[in-house]
Amino acid sequence: MLSRIFIKNYILIDELELELDKGLNIITGETGAGKSILINAIDIAFGAKAGKEVIKTGADKAVIEITIFNEKQNINPLFEEYGIDNLGEEIVLSKEITQTGSRSRVNGCLVNQEFIRIFRELFLDIHSQHQTYSFLQPKYHITLLDSYIKNPKLDEYKKEYERYKNLLQELENLKNASQKTEEQIDFLKFQTNEIEEASLNSLTEDEELNNELNVLENVEKLKELTGSSYWSLSGDDGSIIEGLFQIKANLSKASSMDSNLEETESELISAIETLKEVSSSLRDYSSSLENDTERINAIQERLFLLDKLKRKYGGTIEKVIETGVKLRQELDGIEFSTQNIEALETEISKTETALTALAEEISDKRQDYAKVLSALIVEKLEKLELPKVRFEIGFEKTNLSSNGIDKVEFLISTNISEDLKPLAKVASGGEISRVMLAIKTIFAQSDNIDTVVFDEIDTGISGKTSQAVADEVKELSKYMQIIMITHQAIIASKSDRHLYVRKTQDDKTSVEIKILDGEDKLKAIAELASGGITDESVNFAKMLINN
Repeated sequence: MLSRIFIKNYILIDELELELDKGLNIITGETGAGKSILINAIDIAFGAKAGKEVIKTGADKAVIEITIFNEKQNINPLFEEYGIDNLGEEIVLSKEITQTGSRSRVNGCLVNQEFIRIFRELFLDIHSQHQTYSFLQPKYHITLLDSYIKNPKLDEYKKEYERYKNLLQELENLKNASQKTEEQIDFLKFQTNEIEEASLNSLTEDEELNNELNVLENVEKLKELTGSSYWSLSGDDGSIIEGLFQIKANLSKASSMDSNLEETESELISAIETLKEVSSSLRDYSSSLENDTERINAIQERLFLLDKLKRKYGGTIEKVIETGVKLRQELDGIEFSTQNIEALETEISKTETALTALAEEISDKRQDYAKVLSALIVEKLEKLELPKVRFEIGFEKTNLSSNGIDKVEFLISTNISEDLKPLAKVASGGEISRVMLAIKTIFAQSDNIDTVVFDEIDTGISGKTSQAVADEVKELSKYMQIIMITHQAIIASKSDRHLYVRKTQDDKTSVEIKILDGEDKLKAIAELASGGITDESVNFAKMLINN
């Protein structure tokens, strides 16, 4: 259950800390006071999208922190998979929204959206008006039914169906490839061979060859320059090195008279050795140079080929290589397709047969469970002041899809004289709310979820129906924590904890949430009942609380 909520700089809230209770937590307040702000904050902490617009004006970031008291769920495998410390029964979930994005943490460790999705399924279910709209859509009904059944065969089917779709796509690609004309295939072969026969291995081959060609075309000039440099350094008469040896001899005599010159002498010796190495390198380089007309011709021919390939296939050797790989894959695909279309069609046929059998098995189980679920929903709806209600889950066969071979739709009749019709076309706002409450109650108990949030589930009901809804919600709160926004005094009177939301507008607009008990709770229920606080409404509120 959610035991503590801390909110800072979120929309109209400066800073707020609330302790929640087990059982039924009711939220009331005037219309427009900001009751949904708390629900939205919980939703965002558990993974709903939030932009920078939720940050309170003038603040850098918004923070939502929820402490969860966990008594039911085994979270060890999940925490171990994501490297999160298990600190015992208390789990701290936090969400920080900044101007540039948001991040979530659990027990101080950063977590991703996939973790939050799994985590949410264990601990929280929020029923909002938007979700009511989803419940009315037939495409959502099969998901609801499957979530009640929890059939492991469905996961097996979905994986196999995904493989089936990939096989169909592969067959389409092969057939498209096999439709190319002989002329197109011959041209594709020519392009592939032209690139592959060039044996392109180095991405910089053209640069390397151009450098080598530049050397070969300037052999005589290079010989002259490097040879004369060698003779200047090491020639027999008057060379630089010979002169330096004379200077070294002079310094050697001088350093024997003044030891301060020893370091200078050492540096000179080092310079002479370096110049001797330079001289040797120049001599070796000069003697290695040879006129090689055949190599020049070979390089020029290779460069001509590379330039042609670059012009045709992409501008660089790297692009030419990439194009060659793509052309080879396309050509191999054509050759493969002509040989393997029949084998692939056989594989698809076998897969389709197996999928159909599995889908039939899933469908049979759906129809069995649909009768059970329908009976449970009718039982709940009768308690919620719909005594003549009929509810069935209708089935229609379809082609294979990701959900199998079933189209599922919820059908309802709330009057004995009317036939069953689609839920979206029959139920009024109050009836829809009760259908949703019935489904949520059944599903929440089967899912063993910790906390269920109802955002104005009591829309469109009053009188005896309100009492029935109040009794049902109170009964549900024995098994899990309920957080509920309501405008009904009867429902609010059942609370284990009553939260009152108030908007203040002094020099700035802000939202405050206060926990009510005793006299304050009595007055709040009296105000809900009659719109004001009178002796009569207070007495009525006392009767509701004590009932």
